[in-house]
Amino acid sequence: MIDWIHSGPSVTAAFLGSLVECVEAVTIVLAVGTVRGWRSALLGAAGGLAILTALIVVLGPALGVIPVAVLQLVVGLLLLLFGFSWLRKAVLRAAGIMPVRDERRAFEGATAALGGARAVTAKGWDPVALVTALKAVVLEGLEVVFIVLAVGGGGHLIVPASLGAAGAAVAVAVAALALRRPLAAVPENTLKFSVGVLIGSFGAFWFGEGLGVAWPGGDLAILGLAATILTVSLVATAGLRYAAAHIPEVEHENATD
Repeated sequence: MIDWIHSGPSVTAAFLGSLVECVEAVTIVLAVGTVRGWRSALLGAAGGLAILTALIVVLGPALGVIPVAVLQLVVGLLLLLFGFSWLRKAVLRAAGIMPVRDERRAFEGATAALGGARAVTAKGWDPVALVTALKAVVLEGLEVVFIVLAVGGGGHLIVPASLGAAGAAVAVAVAALALRRPLAAVPENTLKFSVGVLIGSFGAFWFGEGLGVAWPGGDLAILGLAATILTVSLVATAGLRYAAAHIPEVEHENATD
């Protein structure tokens, strides 16, 4: 039975984490559709979604045969590494040390790269467009699959986590098709900051449970962990921003994701 009462954090984490990756994938699909044609672009995107769905369907039940304590340790550690990696980049971007990803620039770069001669088959399919869209959805979507399996698997909440990810995909797809342009207004770094805090909190909680830690308040301890991680991250952001403004030796980092 699914514990829908306690599934809210899993749905939220899956939704926000998937939202970030969906925006990046849709930016490429939009570029492919605009330059090479929508038929092949949408077919490639659909193929990518089918592959990702199959991965969740196959890997999700497999988690059920792993002992809970081992699953919590492994998933908790992976979530800590994954979440803090996102959080580190979000903090550096918020502090002005790392440049913020520009979806409009990514869109323009993708359209320029795809603007060459078309390679259309006799039936009207464009293999370049199809493969490019499929690859974009699969590569960005693999992180979504990991989020769903990790957030849902540790608490046996695969279905709620999958619904959160699906909701993000639908929301981004509808917005993109309606606007027919990159979602440059989406506050991606704020989302990554929030997701980093949430994923890191889940990771710390499940890793502790795997070690046998008795968290005060049970699942509510996740909120306390999130508040602690958020506070430390905001303090770190303020400190780095001050250092970047007043200490010339502070180096700026470059990133593409």
